[in-house]
Amino acid sequence: MQVLKFLVVDDATFIRDMVKKQLRDFYPGCQITDAPSAVRAQVLLKTQRFDLILCDWEMPEMSGEEFLRWLRAHPEHNAVPFIMVSSRGERDFIVKAVQAGVSDYLGKPFKPEMLFAKVNKVLHKAGIETQPSNRASASTQGIAGASIAALTGHKPITPAAPGPAAVLPAAFGAKAAAAPAPAKAKTVARGQAQLHFANFNTQCVVKDVSLQLLSGIIKREEHLPAILEPVVISIFELDGDSVARLNGYVHSIQAAENRIDAGVLKLVIRFVDDDPAKLDLLSRYIEKL
Repeated sequence: MQVLKFLVVDDATFIRDMVKKQLRDFYPGCQITDAPSAVRAQVLLKTQRFDLILCDWEMPEMSGEEFLRWLRAHPEHNAVPFIMVSSRGERDFIVKAVQAGVSDYLGKPFKPEMLFAKVNKVLHKAGIETQPSNRASASTQGIAGASIAALTGHKPITPAAPGPAAVLPAAFGAKAAAAPAPAKAKTVARGQAQLHFANFNTQCVVKDVSLQLLSGIIKREEHLPAILEPVVISIFELDGDSVARLNGYVHSIQAAENRIDAGVLKLVIRFVDDDPAKLDLLSRYIEKL
């Protein structure tokens, strides 16, 4: 059985570390090389051979689509299996990836078993024998078992300071829960966001946002996000205009009221993107707040 060699390309350290951890759980003994950009990946390909490339779409310097087209234009690389791992799940993006020669497409955020299914499918189609670990099914617990340091890019995390109890805004189409004055404090919405988790989506009212994190409130529903769970955040202005789409993870979540049945939750999401273009869009939005 050959040693599998993977190349993981993404500008976000968090995403690279998460994918590498899951690949190692699925394929013990595999060799994984990672690159923060497609330009760096091009350099690596000059001296190394890989059985599979997993690559982000939106990256500085060169996009995943441009990198894929470059690969397919070079005979020495044009047969390498390539999975696009992207938060852009719209049909137009998928069609472009197919036209560029992608082997498969995996939308962010994703569960470990989704990654495993895509990788196994693409490797088998390429005629590459695999022997997944017996622990593969157990590894589908996600990133919760990984070290926080690895998952946060080895950057220190400052816990979010507790704020006043939030009142459910009219944007949710519900009435605010009664609270004794003066503890009751209304939330001033700075915008709205659609939060895309691996198995559900939810609306979020943005209370505050910086280049590092977003603080907001969500309704308590059947599905709830977990600490460290990956999320794709689509931010919109109050008038509905799109601002930016970013990758992140749940940093903290707590009830907005001192009640066991609180219907509103306060959420803090930390961004993981290092793409200057995305950060520029976010910066312009923050300046207008």
